[in-house]
Amino acid sequence: IQRHVGADTDVPAGDIGVGGREIGYLFGQYKRLRNEFTGVLTGKNIKWGGSLIRPEATGYGAVYFLEEMCKDNNTVIRGKNVLLSGSGNVAQYACEKLLQLGAKVLTFSDSNGTIVDKDGFNEEKLAHLMHLKNEKRGRIAEFKEKYPSVVYHENKKPWECFDGQVDCIMP
Repeated sequence: IQRHVGADTDVPAGDIGVGGREIGYLFGQYKRLRNEFTGVLTGKNIKWGGSLIRPEATGYGAVYFLEEMCKDNNTVIRGKNVLLSGSGNVAQYACEKLLQLGAKVLTFSDSNGTIVDKDGFNEEKLAHLMHLKNEKRGRIAEFKEKYPSVVYHENKKPWECFDGQVDCIMP
């Protein structure tokens, strides 16, 4: 792909199953083939010219957008019940920012199903989820092994299995 990407052509980024590790590999190969050290791939480690807050950017940005929507409707995020769809980078950092702003995050999901925590996720549970997804590369169903009070719904989306009050559904 080295002929089809570049600072003025196309700047690929990670996506489902493609994180910093994979982007780092692609960047290394691009650098080797082109003998250039340019920012042609987003999501790489800061040592290779990546951005300091890149992993958090999309999730935080989604929450900042939600915050502006709340302001336009004369309300705030604090106290809102939020369903998160996904459990990757965007959902993880959206959850982190939502917790900082006082929201109650009730779900995470992956392609196999959804976990629901009616008490809400907290920093400790989020840290476990991040370990499970980012380091173990596990499935969302495995979250229940450490937190048995969480309900797992196989082959269900968050909006299909939560029956309480919902204020917002986010990616």
